[in-house]
Amino acid sequence: MSLVDDARAWRDQDPDDATRVELDALIAAAEAGDAGPLAERFASRLEFGTAGLRGELGAGPARMNRVLVGQAAAGFAAYLLGKGENPSIVIGYDGRTNSEVFARDTAVIMAGAGVRATLLPRHLPTPVLAFAVRHLDASAGVMVTASHNPARDNGYKVYLGGFDGGSQIIPPADGEIAAQIARIAAKAKLGDVPRSTDFTVADESIVDAYVAQTASLARRAGPVSFVYSAMHGVGWETAQKVFAAAGFDAPTLVTEQIEPDAAFPTVAFPNPEEPGAMDLTFARAAEVGADLAIVNDPDADRLAVAVPAPDGSWRRLSGNEVGYLLGWRAALRSEAVGTLAASIVSSPALRQVALQHHLDYEDTLTGFKWISRVGGLVYGYEEALGYLVDPGKVRDKDGISAAVDFLSLASELKAAGKTLDDHLADFAAEFGAYASGQISLRVDDLADIDRMMATLRANPPAAVGSIAVASIDDFIDGFEQFGPNDILRIHLANGARVVVRPSGTEPKLKVYIDASSTDGSPVERQAAAAAVATELETGMRALLGAPPA
Repeated sequence: MSLVDDARAWRDQDPDDATRVELDALIAAAEAGDAGPLAERFASRLEFGTAGLRGELGAGPARMNRVLVGQAAAGFAAYLLGKGENPSIVIGYDGRTNSEVFARDTAVIMAGAGVRATLLPRHLPTPVLAFAVRHLDASAGVMVTASHNPARDNGYKVYLGGFDGGSQIIPPADGEIAAQIARIAAKAKLGDVPRSTDFTVADESIVDAYVAQTASLARRAGPVSFVYSAMHGVGWETAQKVFAAAGFDAPTLVTEQIEPDAAFPTVAFPNPEEPGAMDLTFARAAEVGADLAIVNDPDADRLAVAVPAPDGSWRRLSGNEVGYLLGWRAALRSEAVGTLAASIVSSPALRQVALQHHLDYEDTLTGFKWISRVGGLVYGYEEALGYLVDPGKVRDKDGISAAVDFLSLASELKAAGKTLDDHLADFAAEFGAYASGQISLRVDDLADIDRMMATLRANPPAAVGSIAVASIDDFIDGFEQFGPNDILRIHLANGARVVVRPSGTEPKLKVYIDASSTDGSPVERQAAAAAVATELETGMRALLGAPPA
C-alpha cells in the first residue's frame, strides 16, 4: 500500500471527527505534492514501553489518538486474559484534552474483551488510581495522563497488580504487551474490536478511602500557613479533602491555576521544575506572608515546595532537599527496620541517612517502577520531585501524601521556633551538607542526544572544570540487576559525581551533579558543597557545548 492508502485506512477506522479532518488535510497536501507531514505521521509508531504511551495528540500512528489508544487497550486486554482467569482493571484519567475519552474507550474495550473494568468517577490524581489498583485488588490499572508534559501531549500509564503489587510495568511485561498491541493493530480494524458498556463506574468510597489513609500520615504540631497551586491540574479537589481531614488550616490558593485547564494558560510548561512555572505561587506566598508554598504537578504525583528567604524572596527547594528531609523523617519513624531507596541520579544524602540510622539502602534506575519494587521499602524518592512516603498504600510517587508529610514537618518546626533553613542546617550538621545541580538540554533532533553521549564515551574527560575525574561507570552494558542503560556516571577525585543520561519522557539530555562536604560548621559545609556543584555545572556545560546557566 502507498502512504496515502495507509493514511486512508487509518482514517477510516478513526472514531474521532477532529483527527479524521486533520488526516484528510494531510492526505490532500500529500496528493498535492507535500508528503512530508503525512510521512512523518506514518514513518513510525508511538512506542509502547515501560512508561506506557506518551506523545503529542494528533492523527496517525506517531501521535496519541483514539485509534492508537484503542489498539493499546485491546492489546493490553489480550495480555491480561493470557495471564490468568477473570482479570480486572481500574482506569483513571486527568483533565488533559481527550483524557476522559481515552479512558472510556479503554473501559468499553476491556469490558468487550471480557476484562472486569472499573472506571474512576471523574478526573482524579494519578495517586488515586495507583491506590485503587491495590485497594480493589485489581489485576491492572491504566491512568490516562501526560503528567507534567506540554499541553499538546497525553499518555497512557500502565500498572500491574498481583505479584507486581500495583507498580508500573517493567520488562518483560512491557514487551509482551507491546507484542499484543502490534498483533491487534496488524490484524483488526478498530471498529471490529469487541466493545461493551458492561463496566463499573466507581463510587466515592475509593476517593474517601484514599483521603482517609493519606490524612492519617499527618503529625500536625500546630498551625502552619501555606499557599497551594494545582498547576492547572486535578490535584486540588482531592488535596483539599486530605488537608482538611489531616487538620491543617485551609491554604491560600493560586486561583489562576487551581482548576483543571488542558491549555495550561499561565505556564509555558506545566512542570514546577521549569523556569517561571512557580512565579504566580511565589507572588501569592509573598503577598500573604505564608510559611511555605506547596505545588502539585497536573496529575498530582509530584510535589514542589518553596520557602521564604530572609530578604523576602522565595525559592523552590530542590527535589533532593525535599527528598532527603522526608527520608530523614522516614528513618526516624522506621526504628532501624526497612529500606530507603532512591534513583541513581538522586542525591547520595539518603544513603548516608540510611547508614546512620542502621537501615538498608538501595539505588535503582530512574523511575518509580523500580523504586516501588525495592524489598522492605519504607521510603523512596527521585530528584524529579517524586516521593513515596507510604508504600503500603500506593506503589508510585504521590505528591499529595508527600505534601501531608512535609506540612507535618513544617508544623513541627514552627512549633519549635525553627525554620526549614534551620532544619537544612541541622541536616548538614548530622549527615554532612549536600548540594545538587542539574543541566537539562532540550533538543529538536533526538540524534543530537545520541551524538553527545557518543562524544563523551569516545573522549572521556580527564577533569570537569579543575576537578580531576577518578573513574567513569558506563551502564550501557548493564547496571547491577538492571539491563543495559544509556547512562554515564562520572566520579570526581573529591568524592563528587556527575550522571549523564537521556530523558525517558522528553527530548532532553539531562546532567545531574552532586557534591558534599563534612568540613567545618553547617554553614561552611553548605557553602563548600555548593561551590563544588557550581564548578561542576560550569565544567559540564563547557564539555557539552551548552550555554551558561
